[in-house]
Parts: sequence; structure tokens; C-alpha cells
Amino acid sequence: MNDRNGGSEPAEEHALQDMIAEADTGVRAPGGLPAKVLFGVPLVWSLFQLWYASPLPFMLGFGVLNDTEARAIHLAFSIFLTFAAYPALKRSPRHRVPVQDWAFAFVGAFAAAYLYLFYEALSDRSGAPTKVDLVVAVVGMILLLEATRRALGPPLMAVASVFLVYTFFGPWMPDVIAHKGASLSKAMSHQWLSTEGVFGIALGVSTSFVFLFVLFGALLDKAGAGGYFIRVAFSLLGHMRGGPAKAAVVSSGMTGLISGSSIANVVTTGTFTIPLMKRVGFPAEKAGAVEVASSTNGQLTPPIMGAAAFLMVEYVGVSYVDVIKHAFLPAIISYIALVYIVHLEAAKADMRGLPRRYESTLAGTLLAFVMTVIGLIVLSGAVYYGMGWVKTAFGAASPWIAAVLTVVAYVGLAWYGSRFPAGADPHAEIVELPPPGPTIKSGLHYLLPVVVLVWCLVVERFSPGLSAFWATVFMIFIVVTQRPLTACFRRDRDLGAAVRRGWDELLAGLVGGARNMIGIGVATAAAGIVVGTVTLTGIGLVMTEFVEFISGGNLVLMLVFTAIISLILGMGLPTTANYIVVSTLMAPVIVTLGAQSGLIVPLIAVHLFVFYFGILADDTPPVGLAAFAAAAISGGDPIRTGLQGFTYDIRTAILPFLFIFNTELLMIGITSWYHFLVVVVASVLAMLVFAAATQGFFLVRSRLWESLALVLVAFTLFRPGFWWDMVYPPVEVVPATRIEAIAEGLPADAGLRIDAEGETLDGDRVGKLVVLPLGAGAAGAERLKEAGIEVRTGDGGVFVDNLVFGSPAELAGLDFDWEIKGIHVEVERPPKQLMFAPALVLLGLVVLSQRRRREASASTTAR
Repeated sequence: MNDRNGGSEPAEEHALQDMIAEADTGVRAPGGLPAKVLFGVPLVWSLFQLWYASPLPFMLGFGVLNDTEARAIHLAFSIFLTFAAYPALKRSPRHRVPVQDWAFAFVGAFAAAYLYLFYEALSDRSGAPTKVDLVVAVVGMILLLEATRRALGPPLMAVASVFLVYTFFGPWMPDVIAHKGASLSKAMSHQWLSTEGVFGIALGVSTSFVFLFVLFGALLDKAGAGGYFIRVAFSLLGHMRGGPAKAAVVSSGMTGLISGSSIANVVTTGTFTIPLMKRVGFPAEKAGAVEVASSTNGQLTPPIMGAAAFLMVEYVGVSYVDVIKHAFLPAIISYIALVYIVHLEAAKADMRGLPRRYESTLAGTLLAFVMTVIGLIVLSGAVYYGMGWVKTAFGAASPWIAAVLTVVAYVGLAWYGSRFPAGADPHAEIVELPPPGPTIKSGLHYLLPVVVLVWCLVVERFSPGLSAFWATVFMIFIVVTQRPLTACFRRDRDLGAAVRRGWDELLAGLVGGARNMIGIGVATAAAGIVVGTVTLTGIGLVMTEFVEFISGGNLVLMLVFTAIISLILGMGLPTTANYIVVSTLMAPVIVTLGAQSGLIVPLIAVHLFVFYFGILADDTPPVGLAAFAAAAISGGDPIRTGLQGFTYDIRTAILPFLFIFNTELLMIGITSWYHFLVVVVASVLAMLVFAAATQGFFLVRSRLWESLALVLVAFTLFRPGFWWDMVYPPVEVVPATRIEAIAEGLPADAGLRIDAEGETLDGDRVGKLVVLPLGAGAAGAERLKEAGIEVRTGDGGVFVDNLVFGSPAELAGLDFDWEIKGIHVEVERPPKQLMFAPALVLLGLVVLSQRRRREASASTTAR
């Protein structure tokens, strides 16, 4: 990216590099001792996190830390590096660290580490802080807010500050959100000196899981995997119509999988992809919008999801594998649709791809595709069943055998890749596309650490932290050895230089990974203030009442308002903080109001709903930080870039509404392999049809009735039950007097749907539909008791006679003397997928209509 003619970089290149640095690691680049500190402290932080995640402390019997102590040290590193690496203002010095920033760094680190340094004393006086405790907590809170402003900008700092103000001034708030308030002692004990606020679950996830995944991604990038992914994407897709934009979607998606920030993803991959898109004909705003949409979707795609996947494990109470399973299909069909949108944009403008060095035949392409699929199946089967046999045959020794086999596979792939030319600089200008075969084969060893990570998570079922540890250890081994191995295989005489380069890249990866974590560390801590305020003041109930009031009890309006509020709350927040805020405030709203309206939604669907809309704030004006970053690269208008990006993301915005009502999209309720296949095919087709409808172009430019017909087809394919329920009601309401008989007849671990009505503690008469999980008892009364209730019949109805506190029934919102109005029982009916038939007929009519116009246009042009 240097200016080869003048020998110096132009001003816009300097600005772009500053933006990349600011998004990832901090702007400052001082010399002398400060430079050594900014190198050494992140290095020590990475080594500490590797030590904490490893089994070594338990094996050696020292250095064992509990969760609270580790969180305190983690935040201390993060705050120290924030003040050292991020200047206070734009005009602040970039090449030195002022004295006051050193002071803030050390004081902030001490305040964060206070829980570690005085852990036993604080435990002894829990809830009764001394004056010193309060002073440290107040100073730490102020410095945390300032660190958040420096690293992430004003939005998250402002949100956290508003919640703090709300904590203290509750009695003076409007009646709808008023509360009794909290004293300074109570608030600081809750927020700073306990694990309810700053040092809560969010910071714990950052400490245990997120750091290692970010470090893994940094090492993968230093090893050259980032450039490899980009080259592979362009070699496969760059020749197609609008090829650079399609390749941008794929490459941004692959790098977004391991990135913790859509903004950082934009400024790293966008520097390469956006200029190429402009070169083949995309306007500046559309080129930036494609990059924004693909980078934003990377935060929604498993396995990392911008670290939100690990938070969902804690907040929802499901396994990590379940989170991946539920989030996978919506993310993939959204990406497929984005590639299709790019294709439609290119077709409308009659764009062409980049030239290739050779032309492939259809037969050759199909053969290569089939052989690749067969090879992957054979390889996957050999690995899965081969490793399964090793575990069975060798027992406790199997991990060591697996490690040896993995190293052998790595050496073999490195030797194989060394036979092909090394990839060029991924940011260099591409004038013709590299051949796919050699490009893919040159870096196959980069896939092994990802295989190790997925194997540990999915097959071995290790914790995310331990899985990331072993994958990172293997990645460290690759970074150190790949250059020397390649030099040996290519008979390069300068082996010493290759060895030195490997160690230099390892150190750079360890330091870069830690510096990438600075913003995430302070973000999760600051977001903990919001969580602490909710648990201290009960504002979550207020949000429920507010949304219920403005929606008038209408279920769809409730979801729309929740989506809008999640968009607003997500503006300017990084992914992890974004999810913490929206899930804490808005997820309970959907659960509570949905149940009152008769909609029972799995908790994972609710959390994904608010997460999707929180993430979409990254490209939504007026904030839209990812759109501003893309516009800085493309030279386009940031507001127009954001608006264009949001039009591309409409396909993503409708998905949460669809999987709330049709949880099959989240792989919930799938009963067989062909059921799974039908869901996947119908969902992908529906999303492609919807994308064509929103773009106003299918085979040719669509007429209004055609666009409306395509929307109707897409809706039917996504949610066939909407129409089917009108023909065949899914449930029937039976008298409550049959509750015990119905409970006895349900299968083990099934849910009993009860329509109940009663008075709240405030004297309000409410009704709700609740699902009671039943145990495996034989008698109906016994199974109801396991769910936490006993019923009585009399006074003209069936009533809750006894309620066990803390039971599923009590948690569902039932109370003493509530009347059970009826039992919802599912009825047998024909499959709802029969609605696909009229939808496909309508789609066929649109295709015929557009084909005739296209053929007529082609014949007119030929004359």
C-alpha cells in the first residue's frame, strides 16, 4: 500500500492506518521505554491468560486462581493498556505517553486488581465496605468509564453512566421508572466489590473464553491465514459477475468468524475488497455497504459470534454446541442471500468479473467439485472413526496419539503446500486471478488449528476455554515452525532467518492478540454496570411494562418495538457489550409478553432475536460505526453507505421475526434427516426469493405485483404454519378438569400448556399461557407436583391449591389461587409443508412472466 512513485504514503493512507490501529489495538506508537512497556505488558497478559486456561496450575499445585481473582487481574491489564495505548483526545500526543496517563493506568489497574490483592479481607466484610473500599470502588468506576470512552468512544460510556445515574436518582425519576434508589455504599458494593456488576458473568466470559479465541485469531492471522482466506475467496469467485464483491462477502465472512468486531473486520478486509469492488463497477456507497453487511453478519455466525456465543452459554443455560447448532442455519442462509444480492446488483449493472489465467470447462469444474466433496467426506470419516477407534483402543493415551497424528498431518500438509508458490501480499493490487487449485493447496495446514478447535468443542466436549487453549497451543507451534519447515522443504539456504521470523511472528501474535482484547475487556466490564443496575433496581420489569404499554398488547408490535429498542441500545457498542445490554434489558420483555399473548418461545430464540438487532446497529444510521469505517475506505457518503447496507441487511432483519414463530429455523423440533433437508432447502430458497423481491430484480427488473408475489412466496416458505393454522388449528383447548389425566398421558419430559388467570401482588387481573415441564412420574397428580403445583376443583373451576417456591410453576409466573382456565392440547393434522405447493406454483408464474420479458428484450436487442 506504499506509494511506489513518490516513496511516501499519501495522507489518506496515514488516516486509514490510524483508523485500523484505533479499531484494533490503540492509536499510540511511542518509542523508547513506553514502546517496551506496550510490548511487554500485552505479552505478559497473553502468557497469564494461557497459564490460567491451562491444566498446569492444577498439575503443579501453584498459581491456581478462582474466577473472581482472574477477572480482577484481567481487567487490571485491560485498564492499564487502555490508558497507555489510547490518547484522551484527538489532539493528544500519539508518539509519547503523558505523565497523567501513566498515573491513570497504574491507579486504574490497582483499583481493578483490588479484588485480587485483598480478596480474603473483602470476603470477610462482604456487604460492609470500609472507606478505603468505597474510595477504590469510586475511583475505579470513574477510570473504567474513561477507559471505555477512550477505547470504544462515547456510546457505551454514556449508556453505563445513564444507568449509574438511574441507580442513585431513582426516587426522583418519572413514576413509570421510579425506584427507591441506592446509597453510595450499597451501589459500589454491588457494582465493584462483588460479582454482580463490573466483575460479573460478562467479564468472566471475557477472562475465560474470549481472550483465548481472540488470541487464536491473532496468531492465525500472523501466520498468514487471513491473506490465505482472501486469496482463496478471490481465486474461486473473482471471475464471476460481480466476482470481487462476492469474494468480499466470503472473505469477510471467513475472517469475521474469528473477529470480535464488525468494525475491525471492515477496516482490515475492506482495505482490500472495497477498491476491487469499485474497480469492477460498484459505486462507492454500494461497495462499502457490501463490506459492511458481510462484516456485520460475521458477528452472527458461529462458532465465535463476536464472543456472544460464550455469553449465551452462561445466560441461556445451554451447551456451547447447542448455541452453534441453533445459530448456524440463519447465519448461513443470510450469507447465501448476500452473495445472491451481490449477483443481482452486478446483473442490473451488467458487471463482469476479473480475468483468470485460464478458462475452466463446465465438466472440469463439476469434476473438481465432486472430487472435493468426496475427498472431504472420506477425510472426515477417516478422522472421526479413526480417532474414535484410537480412543476406544488406547484409552487415556489417546490424546497423546491424537497429538502425534495431528503434528504428522501438519508436517505433511506443510510439505505439500511448499510445492506451490507462496501467496502474494493479499493487499497488493490484483489484475488477474490466481488459479484456485494451487492457491487452495498452498495453505491447507491453516485449517488444522480450526479442526482441532472444532474437534475439542464438538467431539471431546471440552469447555470453550480449554478447547481454545489447545487450539492456541497448536497454533503457536505452527507459527514457530511453518517458516523453517517451508524453508527446509524448498531447500532455502537462509534457515536461520526463517527461524527468527517464526519467533518474531509468535511474539507479534501474542502482543497483537492482547492489544486486540483491550477494548473487549473494558467493554464487558462497562456492560456489567448495566447488568448490575438491572439486578439492583429492577428496571427490567419497567422495560416490560413500557413495551407492553406502547404495543397495546399486540404481539407483532411488541416484537417490532423490542427490535427498535435493541437497535437503539446497540448503537456504537462492540459486539460483546451489545449482547450483554440488549439481552439483559430486552430478552425478558419477549419472554414475559410473549407468554401473556400465548407465544411460548425457547429462550435461545429470544436471545438470538435481540442479538441480531443489536448487531444490525453497526450499519444503521445515524451512528452505524461500521458504515463510517467503510465510507472512509470507499470515499462514499457514510449515511448513504449505512442506508444501503441496511437495505442489504433487510434479509437479516426479517430472520429473527421468522424464527421466533418458526423455531425449526433454529434446528428446534427437527425429527428426521429428511425433515432437516426440507427445512434447509425451503429456508435457502425463501431467502433467495426474498432477496430478489427487496432488490426489485429477479430474471429481469420486477414489476410491483411480481415483487409482492415474491414476498408472499418467501413468507410462505419460511412460515407455512401461518396459513396452515387458519385451516387446521394446531391446538384445542380442553376443560381444566382434565388436567391430571392429560398430564399422565404426556410423554416423559414433555411440557403441559396451561391457560391460567389470577391477580398479581399489585392487584391487577392478568392471564397468561405457561408451559410446565413435567417429570417422568406415572400419575398425573405426581407429575404436576414435580412441576411445583397441586390443584383443587371447586367453586366452579380448577385452582392452584399449593405452589412450591422456586419450582418451574412459580418461575413461570403462577401463584396461589390462580384459576386454570383450560389446557392446550396439540391435535393431529396434515403436515404444514403442504403449503409449499401453492407457493411454488406462484413462484413458477413469476418466473414464466419474467422469462418472457427477458426473451422479448433479447430478441429486440438482436434486431
